[in-house]
Amino acid sequence: MAHAASAPGDGPRAAAHGSQGYGSQAPGLQIHRTPDIFSGRAHALARLAFPVLLGLVYGYWAAANRRFGGPITGWNILFGFVTAVAFILVYLGVQALAPRLRRELHALLWAAFTGIAFGFLFSQAASAPSVLRSAGLSLIIAAVTFIIIFYRYYTHEDAQGHRIR
Repeated sequence: MAHAASAPGDGPRAAAHGSQGYGSQAPGLQIHRTPDIFSGRAHALARLAFPVLLGLVYGYWAAANRRFGGPITGWNILFGFVTAVAFILVYLGVQALAPRLRRELHALLWAAFTGIAFGFLFSQAASAPSVLRSAGLSLIIAAVTFIIIFYRYYTHEDAQGHRIR
């Protein structure tokens, strides 16, 4: 049978010496957090680099959907970059606004963003889907996203929106 490795501060020796373990909040309650191995600067850089990378992938995907497997043209490249810039700006706006909202609206904002982004990509597909099909699938994607994100925020925040670590 496999057992988990002990963390710093665990075990009978730590309890005998009064140590409550890494990240403890109260006597007898041990909360273990993963160590943060990156600096604040690395986190700040990743907070900007991730939307840019995601936006470039999204713009390329939208441009590839729009050209229907044909040749790459200047207009197609321009469409991809404009789409990428729009995606990045909206993502950064949602990223800045969402944490200030209560968990219901926080999850709803990310769900709306995800649904709209999916709907736009789907509408660019070569099969020329109907508007109703695109909107219906976008609503399904948004609903699933809302459920998942709301559950995450519900289990990681208290009623006032403060993070529980």
